[in-house]
Amino acid sequence: MNKSIFAALAAISMAVSGPALAASKKETSCMHQAAVVAAVQQARLDRVKERQVPAAVKAKATWPESFNTAIPLVTPWVYEMKMRDVKKNDLAAAWKEMCLAQ
Repeated sequence: MNKSIFAALAAISMAVSGPALAASKKETSCMHQAAVVAAVQQARLDRVKERQVPAAVKAKATWPESFNTAIPLVTPWVYEMKMRDVKKNDLAAAWKEMCLAQ
C-alpha cells in the first residue's frame, strides 16, 4: 500500500486506542478498525458519495461508537484509490495486518 495508510493507521491508533493496549485489547481494536475500513470500502463499492460516507457508515456500524472517529480518516484513503484496486483488494485484512504489526 502507500504512506497514507500508515499515517491514517497511526492517527487512528492514537485517537482510538490510547497510549498502551494489552495484546487482546489491541486485537479487538484492530478488528474494529478493520470493520470500519470494510464499511468504508463497501460504501465506495456501493458508489456512496464521499461526503455522505460518515452518515452511511455510522448507520450500519457494528463497532463501538468511539471507532467512528476513524471514518473521516479512512474515507479519503479508500476514495483516493482506483476503483479496480478497491474491488480487488481486501482493505480490511490489509489494515488489520498492519495494525497488529504496529
